[in-house]
Amino acid sequence: MIKIPRSEFSERINKLKEYMTKHDLDAMFVYGDEYRKENLRYVSNFWPIFEKGALLLRIDEEPILLCAPEGEQVAREMTAWDDVRLLPDFNCVTVPDVIEFPLANFTSFKEIADEFRSKGKLKRLGIIGMDAMSESLMLTIRETFDCEIVDANFMIFEMRLIKSENEIDCMREASRIAEKGYKAMMEADIIGKSERYAAGIAEGVARQEGAEHIIFTVFGSGDRSAKIIGRPENKIIEDGDMLMCTIAVQYEGYVASYGIPYAVGDYSDETKRVIDVLIGANTAGYPYLKAGVPMKDFVKAVRDYYRKEGLAEYDLYPPLHGAGCAEAESPYPNEMTEAVFEAGMCVNTDISLFGLAGGSNRVEEGFVITEEGAESFCPYLRKHFEDWVKAEK
Repeated sequence: MIKIPRSEFSERINKLKEYMTKHDLDAMFVYGDEYRKENLRYVSNFWPIFEKGALLLRIDEEPILLCAPEGEQVAREMTAWDDVRLLPDFNCVTVPDVIEFPLANFTSFKEIADEFRSKGKLKRLGIIGMDAMSESLMLTIRETFDCEIVDANFMIFEMRLIKSENEIDCMREASRIAEKGYKAMMEADIIGKSERYAAGIAEGVARQEGAEHIIFTVFGSGDRSAKIIGRPENKIIEDGDMLMCTIAVQYEGYVASYGIPYAVGDYSDETKRVIDVLIGANTAGYPYLKAGVPMKDFVKAVRDYYRKEGLAEYDLYPPLHGAGCAEAESPYPNEMTEAVFEAGMCVNTDISLFGLAGGSNRVEEGFVITEEGAESFCPYLRKHFEDWVKAEK
């Protein structure tokens, strides 16, 4: 099975300990919940449902995974770590009530802080995920740990930038699953059906193929294609409609976004031109996805293509972002970004045009950067684009 082995989680923890030593941190707290799961999943493989979670770490100790009672068995099943403890502070995130769990063996932040102090100094605590947690939780941590708090987000962002072979395999599998679902939707007769019906085809096949989760399905048909991140609705898909759809599939904690600009039935020349330009911009940028090439060169190539076509005003945001444990992560370059692509980076194009008379759409394609160029995770998309260009000739 394609997955991240425990040995790789150990490597990540050891790397995090190196950061802790370098920045004089006595302990590290990595936060996550159902919605902001990426950092916690990266260091523990745990993904909470309803509840909050965290990983606590001292340099000379094995990690402690913190969770809430309902998710305890899921945590023990998923996590790479043996020490799992329950906190009442991490109970269901959506209710203000105090939920009773009479059989739960709770610990507390104070007990853990006292335990850490009994083993050594606790003067500086790094927190990863401070931006994702509630103010009340942050206040509790400050009061109970009673030490200097350091925002340590940058450490894990740097760690997640270059992917291992196992991570690349997970990204490749997430993309394969997304492509299977998307292909099924494109091949289905969806004229006269609702957007939700069409999205359900892609999502259902993706689940059948092994998707752990559908992070989102962005969808808009006809005039609704201009909804940049609209959800599928009950609007009926009509003959000639542009279909703007992206499906984001999660596999073993890794997320691939996938989207082919296409239209159904007898569509207009204006709609065809939108698709032509998007495919052309995608082709223009592709050669710059290579290790050692400045990221700004890719962005500039795509935007120069739009400028040449007189459509720059419909380009609303940069056409590329990183991908991994989150649907969008670093890097997120623009035309000023001097940093270069590095081998092992996973990126996702988001080449888009919104607000044209013929409709709006985007290209979402995943790649891993190599020394020779970029390996696409999306063979069906590549073949579809090649066939489209050949048909034009």
